[in-house]
Amino acid sequence: MSLMMLWLLAAMPALAAIETTPKKSSFSKAQRADIEIIIKEYLMKNPLLMQEILQAQKGQDEALSAQKIKQSISAYRDALLNSPNSPVAGNPQGDVSVVEFFDYQCGYCKKVSPVIAELIAKDPNVRVVLKDFPILGPESVYAARAALAANKQGKYAAFHDALMASQMIDESVVKGIAAKLGMSSPRLLADMEDAAIQKTIDENYNLANMLGIGGTPAFVIGDTLLPGATDLTGLMAYVSAERTRLKSQAK
Repeated sequence: MSLMMLWLLAAMPALAAIETTPKKSSFSKAQRADIEIIIKEYLMKNPLLMQEILQAQKGQDEALSAQKIKQSISAYRDALLNSPNSPVAGNPQGDVSVVEFFDYQCGYCKKVSPVIAELIAKDPNVRVVLKDFPILGPESVYAARAALAANKQGKYAAFHDALMASQMIDESVVKGIAAKLGMSSPRLLADMEDAAIQKTIDENYNLANMLGIGGTPAFVIGDTLLPGATDLTGLMAYVSAERTRLKSQAK
């Protein structure tokens, strides 16, 4: 980074302050105009420098955003990991938790579902916390309510997998899955109206909002937020890094 670029990055906030609080500035109006002309002329002669400035600013913004996300994860860690309303797959006593926000109508969620299953199969000490986050319309909400209601009959995992495999979500599909799993369909439909289920979904909405999650799938592992689908290698790498970090903290 050039000395001129460093000067510009340092000067720009000061110039903004001069503009917004002219009465407190030690610069005269003419001096401010001269400074602005110098900067403008230099940038016009060195257009690549402006790109460097924008890239540097982007890097600063991303660093601040990452720090904010890390702080939010820390603040809401208990809700992420220990909510009694969130079903858990894998090893309930696992040393590393992978939190997934998902929608049953999300194509990427459907693609990543077998990846999660493979992660659980390969790592017997991983714990997966499932956050129903229906954001793709009424059918998504209906599916989330059905899955959470299935949990009342001890069938959440199987029902979850069946919904992920289904290309369509409606009452007939839900009843069909329930029948295939040997569940009581009338009880399932009645349980779907339980206010506690909507409360769980609302909690997940609020938690996602606090973490800045706006799409699915999204994963939280340790202090890291991973938006979008990821492959098995990527997930295992993050799990391994978090396991190492936790072991280091325990020493």
